Amino acid sequence: MTPEKAQLRINELRSLLQQHNYLYYVESKPSISDFEYDLLIKELQTLESTFSQFDDINSPSRRVGSDLNREFESFSHRYPMLSLGNSYNREELIEFDQRVQKAIGEDFSYFCELKYDGVAVTLSYQNGKLTRALTRGDGTRGDDVTHNIRTIRSIPLQLQGDKIPAEFEIRGEVIFPTEGFKRLNSDRELKGEPSFANPRNAASGTLKMQNSSLVAKRPLDCLFYYIPGEQQLFETQDESLKAARSWGFKVPDYNLLAGSLKEVFSFIDHWETARDKLPFDIDGVVIKVDSIQLQQQLGFTAKTPRWAISYKFRAERATSRLLSIDFQVGRTGAVTPVANLEPVQLAGTTVKRASLHNADQIALLDIRLGDHVYVEKGGEIIPKIVGVQKELREPDSTVFHFISTCPECGTGLIREEDEAAHYCPNISGCPPQIKGRIEHFISRKAMDINAAEATIDLLFREGLVKDASDLYKLDANQIKDLERFGEKSAQKLIKSIESSRDTPFPRVLYALGIRYVGETVARKLAEAKLSMERLMEADQDSLEQVDEIGEAIALSLRSYFGEEGNLQLVERLRSAGLQMEMGQSEAMVSNSLSGKSFVISGVFVQNSREELKNIIEQHGGKYSASISARTDYILAGENMGPSKYQKAQKLGIPIITEEQFLVMLAQ
Repeated sequence: MTPEKAQLRINELRSLLQQHNYLYYVESKPSISDFEYDLLIKELQTLESTFSQFDDINSPSRRVGSDLNREFESFSHRYPMLSLGNSYNREELIEFDQRVQKAIGEDFSYFCELKYDGVAVTLSYQNGKLTRALTRGDGTRGDDVTHNIRTIRSIPLQLQGDKIPAEFEIRGEVIFPTEGFKRLNSDRELKGEPSFANPRNAASGTLKMQNSSLVAKRPLDCLFYYIPGEQQLFETQDESLKAARSWGFKVPDYNLLAGSLKEVFSFIDHWETARDKLPFDIDGVVIKVDSIQLQQQLGFTAKTPRWAISYKFRAERATSRLLSIDFQVGRTGAVTPVANLEPVQLAGTTVKRASLHNADQIALLDIRLGDHVYVEKGGEIIPKIVGVQKELREPDSTVFHFISTCPECGTGLIREEDEAAHYCPNISGCPPQIKGRIEHFISRKAMDINAAEATIDLLFREGLVKDASDLYKLDANQIKDLERFGEKSAQKLIKSIESSRDTPFPRVLYALGIRYVGETVARKLAEAKLSMERLMEADQDSLEQVDEIGEAIALSLRSYFGEEGNLQLVERLRSAGLQMEMGQSEAMVSNSLSGKSFVISGVFVQNSREELKNIIEQHGGKYSASISARTDYILAGENMGPSKYQKAQKLGIPIITEEQFLVMLAQ
């Protein structure tokens, strides 16, 4: 066969197989037998092997995966994967509806869909081909699981149909279907391997396997529910998902376009009882404003969209006996009581421990040792005690008293006015606090040092690390002979520590673990004060003048930098080479855009949308995701969203090009 004929046949086979995959895995309407399908796959594999110049990573033959073990790299999400706000009763849904009604002030519809219980992923497509798949991660960065995603047969590698955007993202939930999950656990039991607790855990564990050929042997599925971004092609959520279905994505039909909250409640009532009949697990429903223009108008908070909410089904409840109560000390010194229970099955897992929150919660429920208690999973994730079967209580039971001294170091506990938690004040000598601060320091959002919690515990016990600065004194020879270490793992840890010296100043500030100083606050402080030295010198009034910094945060900063031990730690970290001031690319360049608010829409030539956002902020301007009367300019590229264009025209907001924006900066 000539290369020309081979290429024609390869393309024909790929097209045929993609169509058969869609009919079998998405439409559940197979048109050929498994034997006939296998013959087509083998023919394609033979031709691709013979004519390797026509290799394509998105070929249906790649569904079998690779035997190569791969470590997962992480990448930034183009659009942050925000969590949905949760509701657990109708009153919270009514409040959500009232907020939306007030903000919109016009008739609208809700799009109701199921809340799939699996692993959220974002898939990127260019020219109709799958290019990358990321997990949610921390919402801003996710792990690249593209090799494993390619093995899931319901996920299209090459899209079909028309009006497909040249570049776009789509979000879905990787799930483990119920029957496949049962078969998997049966096979594991026969082999003497531990069973998975539930389908969600099985899906998560499978998706993070390093060998994609093993992933291909498990019947993962993926259900799609959202196309983020401008969505200039669509006017509604309903329309966008119909388009996604026509392109080859598996978009379930279990949804409803609701014109009232009454219809939303009917949808919830139906699926709360009917969910057991589904071939996969769900843990609630999602309610979204259907109009994309209204979604953009409502916008986002820092963590959630204002136009969507999830309703979580009533948590499963079990009863158990309270055997004892332990007390855990966190990095801030907060002491948390944890109940030890007789093992009980709850929502697919065996529960032996549950949260008791604090002394007030114990007193409120009048929880006593030996009680028979009700246990629920909060949000179906964290077990918690929600009540006591007092009719079964022993007559000689006594009231439980909260401890008065730290269970780790023996220091007397304190309780601040208006706070529920008890604290151990021994900051410098309480082992869990020391280790907790180091664990926070190395975390991904902070210094991103590749070390497990057990590693920090080992280094602390061996006396090699007493605070975060000691990490930068380590060398491979000190740790290669320790338990669970070797030459290679020791070198890997040292390399990760060395790389962290380049971590930007805002993350270094966040890594210190100052109370109330999270990622966003650390960034605001770093941008305002530019260096650790200036931040340490700032007084209360100066700090409170920084955007979003209130009295509590300012007091916490003054308290932290008022401790000699903390000042010494900062100096040791500075000596270790950590970044203690804003880099030139991060710092404020000018105030030329001060007081100006920009909305960015479309595709740009010279800069990406993220780069333009950074430029605006570095010159004192503000970026907003949605247009309002307070917007000063629309920075528009090609394919600007029509809804944004119409709203800008209606409000009389100037629309400027990328070139005009750069001229504005130059002036």
